[in-house]
Amino acid sequence: MELSKDSLSHWLDIWLKTYIAHSVKPYTVDSYTRICERHIKPALGRITLDQLESLSIQQFYNALLVEKGLSAKTIKNIHGVLHRALEQAVKLRMLRFNPTELCELPKVTKKEIKPLEEEEVVRFLDAIRGHKFELLYLVTLFTGMRQGEVLGLTWDCVDFDTCTIHVKQQLQKTQKVGGVYTLVSTKNSMSRYVVVAPTVMELLKTQKARQQQFQQQAGLAWDNPWDLVFTNERGRYLCHVTVYKYFKAVVRELGLDEERFHDLRHSYALISLESGDDIKTVQSNLGHATSSFTLDVYGHISQRMKQQSADRMEQYIQGIHEKQSQTDNSIAS
Repeated sequence: MELSKDSLSHWLDIWLKTYIAHSVKPYTVDSYTRICERHIKPALGRITLDQLESLSIQQFYNALLVEKGLSAKTIKNIHGVLHRALEQAVKLRMLRFNPTELCELPKVTKKEIKPLEEEEVVRFLDAIRGHKFELLYLVTLFTGMRQGEVLGLTWDCVDFDTCTIHVKQQLQKTQKVGGVYTLVSTKNSMSRYVVVAPTVMELLKTQKARQQQFQQQAGLAWDNPWDLVFTNERGRYLCHVTVYKYFKAVVRELGLDEERFHDLRHSYALISLESGDDIKTVQSNLGHATSSFTLDVYGHISQRMKQQSADRMEQYIQGIHEKQSQTDNSIAS
């Protein structure tokens, strides 16, 4: 087999255009392209495929960590793009094997998730009372939807009769800067039906009435072609950064500076688990592909759940002691 003498840079261009552009979400295309242009091409682009070695790639990764100061997670993402591109080259027999397979990646340290505890939830609910995004934040907290999913929720996906929300899409921006917003499939391209609490449906009814008022006031200026549930006063979609900015202002006032918008989703998961939902139900409601992933993410347990576990064990121990005492008394008599 004669190996390809194309440069890595040239192959990446072909790969992005032929195998990526029409197979993944627009945001992912932009992300892959940025990684190739900013990182891979400047360092390795001139090397031909037949001369590309694991050692060179390993040195590239090391330099990203030590000299560029990139995080382990970012390097893992860069590796993922390069690995996928070279894997396609192997399939086309342009390479004998994928040289990234022999590379060692820096260990990614998982960020500690910070769901709101019950007392913090109460304070948060008080803080957002009357806030312009109060209903949006409440629906997010009590359904566990991702930010893009709740911003991309449309009225045809809300069934008031069955208290069900069909989560099938998300609002996503094609690029971080200068991109356009569009509706795309969910993160893992799997839709799901979530049966929600009646209170959530009441919140959505309130939002519908509020939106109808906006529409009347806007008149001909009303513009909601996707029929989104959450919009501004003119019917336009809400930008992720705007919703996030206002959320951060609220939690900072509460002294919860490290809370992220995504932690509302984590809070929903914790509330569900503490309320007695089984892991399979939580997995389904969150839209995780497997229950093992859900367990991995929420393997931590809140202090209250730990105390409840200890209390149950104490009840068991005391029950055993009581039976022992009854047995001893029976023998003595």
